[in-house]
Amino acid sequence: MQNIVILTGAGISAESGLGTFRDAGGLWEQYPLEQVATPEGFAADPVLVHEFYNARRANCRTAEPNAAHQALARLEREHSGQILIVTQNVDDLHERGGSTNVWHMHGELAQAKCHLCDHRWPAPAKMAASDPCPSCTNPATRPDVIWFGEMPYFMEEIETSLNRADLFVSIGTSGEVYPAAGFVQLARMAGGRTLELNLEPSSGASMFDEVRNGPAGELVPQWVEEVLATA
Repeated sequence: MQNIVILTGAGISAESGLGTFRDAGGLWEQYPLEQVATPEGFAADPVLVHEFYNARRANCRTAEPNAAHQALARLEREHSGQILIVTQNVDDLHERGGSTNVWHMHGELAQAKCHLCDHRWPAPAKMAASDPCPSCTNPATRPDVIWFGEMPYFMEEIETSLNRADLFVSIGTSGEVYPAAGFVQLARMAGGRTLELNLEPSSGASMFDEVRNGPAGELVPQWVEEVLATA
């Protein structure tokens, strides 16, 4: 088994203390998504949106990679084939855990961008809508995260990788948000095997060849051991 494409969602970072969106007490219960995760919400109240993402950025800085992040980094180091991580997460725990081949399809908390000229730069700890863009100098700073209604990053590259994958693995995702929820179908149509590792079956679990349920911090290291033992 050479080429493995891995999709990760909020469930892989939950054990690091980063809240998921759909659990009881999750972020969407504290902030309606229309207010903090849409272009319209940002236009209506950029101060609130920046406060929300400043808090998330601070939370991310205090979190540490867990056993699942570290196991995927080990897989990348020791597996003879290609390992690609496509993450829906905007944290940097994969990178801090040691992974290098990571695509953030929903952007990154650590990045800022200008919503006028599209310039991107490393985000400071705190941002405000009045911050000038380093390129065009307009006060048009926003988080470099993908909001509802916006096109995720790397979509063409991800589809190409799924078409070439021998195995597609989904870790810690709800299976409810497209286009990521459709990756399993793309991988299956291309002839790849599919595996879901999730705390509980996702809404798309029936589409996978194999489903394992439990905490990511337990399931992912076990699976990585299996892959490396049979390589």
